[in-house]
Amino acid sequence: MSVDTFQAKDSLAVGEKSYDYYRLDAVQGEGLDVASLPFSLKILLEALLRTEDGADITAEDIKAIASWDPNADPSKEIQFTPARVIMQDFTGVPCVVDLATMREAMADLGGDPSKINPLAPAEMVIDHSVIADVFGTPEAFERNVEIEYERNGERYKFLRWGQGAFSDFRVVPPGTGIVHQVNIEKLARVVFTRDSDGGVVAYPDSCVGTDSHTTMVNGLGVVGWGVGGIEAEAAMLGQPISMLIPRVVGFKLSGELPQGATATDLVLTITEQLREHGVVGKFVEFYGPGVSAVPLANRATIGNMSPEYGSTIAVFPIDGETTKYLELTGRSAEEIALVEAYAKAQGLWHDTDHEPRYSEYLELDLADVVPSIAGPKRPQDRIALTNSKTAFRASLRDYVDHSEQQLNGYDEAVDDSFPASDTPKTSTYANGGEGPSEHATGAPGERVRNPQSVTLEDGTSFEVDHGAVTIAAITSCTNTSNPSVMIGAGLLAKKAVEKGLQRKPWVKTTLAPGSKVVTDYYEKSGLNVYLDKLGFNLVGYGCTTCIGNSGPLIPEVSAAVNEGDLAVSAVLSGNRNFEGRINPDIKMNYLASPPLVIAYALAGSMDVDLFNDPLGQDADGNDVFMKDIWPSPAEVEDVIASSIDADTFSREYADVFAGDERWQNLPTPEGDTFAWDEDSTYVRKAPYFDGMGLEPDAVTDVEGARVLLKLGDSVTTDHISPAGAIKKDSPAGKYLMEKGVQPRDFNSLGSRRGNHEVMIRGTFANIRLRNQIAPGTEGGFTRDFTADGEVTSVFDASQHYQEAGIPLVVLAGKEYGSGSSRDWAAKGTALLGVKVVIAESYERIHRSNLIGMGVLPLQFPEGETAESLGLTGEETFTVTGITELNDGTTPRTVKVKADDIEFDAVVRIDTPGEANYYRNGGIMPYVLRSLLD
Repeated sequence: MSVDTFQAKDSLAVGEKSYDYYRLDAVQGEGLDVASLPFSLKILLEALLRTEDGADITAEDIKAIASWDPNADPSKEIQFTPARVIMQDFTGVPCVVDLATMREAMADLGGDPSKINPLAPAEMVIDHSVIADVFGTPEAFERNVEIEYERNGERYKFLRWGQGAFSDFRVVPPGTGIVHQVNIEKLARVVFTRDSDGGVVAYPDSCVGTDSHTTMVNGLGVVGWGVGGIEAEAAMLGQPISMLIPRVVGFKLSGELPQGATATDLVLTITEQLREHGVVGKFVEFYGPGVSAVPLANRATIGNMSPEYGSTIAVFPIDGETTKYLELTGRSAEEIALVEAYAKAQGLWHDTDHEPRYSEYLELDLADVVPSIAGPKRPQDRIALTNSKTAFRASLRDYVDHSEQQLNGYDEAVDDSFPASDTPKTSTYANGGEGPSEHATGAPGERVRNPQSVTLEDGTSFEVDHGAVTIAAITSCTNTSNPSVMIGAGLLAKKAVEKGLQRKPWVKTTLAPGSKVVTDYYEKSGLNVYLDKLGFNLVGYGCTTCIGNSGPLIPEVSAAVNEGDLAVSAVLSGNRNFEGRINPDIKMNYLASPPLVIAYALAGSMDVDLFNDPLGQDADGNDVFMKDIWPSPAEVEDVIASSIDADTFSREYADVFAGDERWQNLPTPEGDTFAWDEDSTYVRKAPYFDGMGLEPDAVTDVEGARVLLKLGDSVTTDHISPAGAIKKDSPAGKYLMEKGVQPRDFNSLGSRRGNHEVMIRGTFANIRLRNQIAPGTEGGFTRDFTADGEVTSVFDASQHYQEAGIPLVVLAGKEYGSGSSRDWAAKGTALLGVKVVIAESYERIHRSNLIGMGVLPLQFPEGETAESLGLTGEETFTVTGITELNDGTTPRTVKVKADDIEFDAVVRIDTPGEANYYRNGGIMPYVLRSLLD
């Protein structure tokens, strides 16, 4: 039942139309101050005003935001209802599988299956399935799309069924673009409208998405962030997002970017600054006079990288740059007029002279930004380009075996104190310092070498060595949505070709933009010709290299890399460079702007100073330097002005949901419920509701548990969640071969997210994962204490434990669960039989998702770790005290006993809503039971 305590509902005239809306300035009273609230909290406040029902959302909740104390720690829980849900296909397919399964479970429990239907608009962009198998040829795009359909036809048929079976669910077919770029260029409304009570209500666009980089839409003034697939499903079914009113960090911008600095350099600088400050779980909001100097595309790039610096969102306010972008991207005059009128009426329009109240303050003069890259394994490890060669050499020693260093002339005493952590020690160079790695051997400026000879099929011969750039990829919505850096890359390619430069023959070069608009303006400007000549042919529209869909290296290069155990590199214009993510052959990954990606492809190595070393030689043998081919800002702007306009966007997005002939000709199953194929290796009925009753079972203590994994710091969801290639000798590979699938048809783990049998076999199987209870191993291995502690796969051990009725525990360090790949990091953990995770600290979404799958997240006491407590991982664990949840309360701590070691662990069930999920065994059973009422 709708309630309007503050009588906020009013009408807004825009042109000849009138809209209902809920006035923020209606919230008045002692201690209430809406005008000085941060932009982002005004969006949350409006949602509470509009959805107030007197039960889940009350006047007290509304007052809590209006009287927000910026200096207080988050403590007040609110229920936020986003305007819509957006998904990509890797995480979206399990959502549709779960919804289809819920329909059957609803019927089994005597309910109405039709209630299982999106109640909030849901949109999916199929962008994660294309792999850059073919490159460097004009046929690359068509061939990769053909392979994509061959691999994924079964999944696509299932999604076609979902599009027809569920209302308010739309699918953007393959070969169209990347979800976040399509979101800002087409799907985002900025101001949403919905028919209600005979009228049309206007309200701020907001969204949650099944991908952490949903925050890209923050650049448009849209509050949105990534959630786990299970949370997204609940939002689709009308459940609000339970959250604490956050702290908000005000980030003041001033000045303008200097010549030579790109949007990529800016975002890497901001990422480093915010990571150092600490913004995990907080909102970040940009304000100040410099905001107007940041083009919308740059804002989107900054918003996109929010997960890399850890904030929930990183939002820009609505202003003239917003409406200018909406006009450029082909939005209607009516839509644009509504955005401006609504934002101004609600105090959401940016005022450079107004400073909202913030919890914390940061500032950046854009003029201080310098050309940068980040790596070799974390996006926050920014390196000034002037230091890149020195930083590479320092970092390299952490990736090269010590014996090899000695064989190549390093006979100094080797430091044997390498940490047994999940990630190599980061050198101080990686953070812009001037000292060598603390574990470096040999003179600081020397290079470790181990050259390997390679002869390609066409007879080309060369040597590859440590640091060779084996992948150079213009990829990811982070940068391909930004015309300035994309045009800059095209112009650099043009100048390079005119100088007679070529990519080095060991470099796999790919171009995978986030929308067809990019290739449209490349063709219009003629720059595609030069990109093609350097091997940057179009390989697909989708998330390729950035999510590990880089495809194989050049075969002969791959063989040499593995033969010599080389630490080779990838350079990509993406947002993620975690270990093992880009390609299994590659150990060092660097983020860079699209122009720098091309520069490194020309140089062929990270062991290069791009400011002082030549990229190659021209036809006359003269050295060519980066400065000789770097385009000026004026050149970039001239090409943008002549090749990009609103017609470009309108044309490419005119029929965005229709798809090509391949999509339209797919057989489409019909019916309210899906006919599961027991032989399917892609889509299987989910097991989450098996044995579920009308009432939840009582919460019980955990007894006799064993440790499945003992992990170090910074274990990401990329280490946990199944992703990348499937090896034939892995548990997932063996399962598929038992089902008659040949290795050539394995596809990726991500593409098989709709099959839980594949996914649990790939959980905790990342090739760079180090389980401390199985020392000397790397990858998905553990010790099985049902078999005298023998080393086996994580999956096989978990099966033995579950057969024996033994619950499992995971021990971890700091920042457990940062990264992307959200849903299956939690789902896989639960299906492996893990009941408890004990970590030093958690990433926000993963902690919440563990609860959403019925896994208890605990935290070591302040200042304590597994090591300080003396835990080895060989103990038997008992957890008592969690049964207080049965009384409707959430204990602050529980008792943990591990053999002779006892401690009080902090319970990280942070909100009453999360407590309800845990009592019900997870968020999906909770939602299903609530819909039965």
